[in-house]
Amino acid sequence: MSALAARAGNGLARLATAEENAGGNEWRPWYRTGAFAAIAVVALIPIQAAVFIAWPTPTGAGAVFALFDESAFAGLLAFDLLLMGSWILSVLMFLGLYAAMRRERAALITVALLTELVAVAIYFSSNTAFSLLGLSQQHAAATTQEERSLLLSAGQAMLALYTGTGFNVSYVLSGVGALLAGLAMLRSSVFGRVTAYVGIAYAAMQLLPPTAGAPGMAASLASLLPMVVWLILIARALLRMPASDAPPSGRVG
Repeated sequence: MSALAARAGNGLARLATAEENAGGNEWRPWYRTGAFAAIAVVALIPIQAAVFIAWPTPTGAGAVFALFDESAFAGLLAFDLLLMGSWILSVLMFLGLYAAMRRERAALITVALLTELVAVAIYFSSNTAFSLLGLSQQHAAATTQEERSLLLSAGQAMLALYTGTGFNVSYVLSGVGALLAGLAMLRSSVFGRVTAYVGIAYAAMQLLPPTAGAPGMAASLASLLPMVVWLILIARALLRMPASDAPPSGRVG
């Protein structure tokens, strides 16, 4: 993961150098990209809630395989297909934040972006949705009880990985990235203090993963409101960024 962060950091440095030579034009499209990504994340929240109600995540390998056998798409939805999209959108939003604050708060927003990138990489490496889909197909094609038992054991191991260390680390790291972005906003001419404090409040709640029992689940649910408000404020600020490379005349939020 350190190698990934180093490569991403080097890429940002090269782009910053090219930007200086081209008058700062390279990052301007990321304002709208980041804004629309933030709006898309908000739009996905009620859809994810509806998916969870329709297809709650099964707790046993047998139930998982039965769900995938019934509908591969429903199984992928139950195992966070939409959340995968939200993670990708979050990276685009952080790139928009980096574009907006790269001159005033370069160090802090760079670390925030790299932290989010590492969180996303860890999440995707630990999400076992497609592995479970493959195991369910093998289970359906198995001809002996021994084969089916082995595949059920493998499925149970994938379930443990699905909510294991990788998920928890990625969740907390994403909270750290949001916290750093919120702190960067405190002294930014693009984002106001309200946006910064809402982001910090959301990030603080995300430092406790939902797998940490009732307190974790409560914090996860409570974080939805400040997250939605923060994303809307971010989108509004990024959409108001001027065509020139100068910050907007007034702070947003």
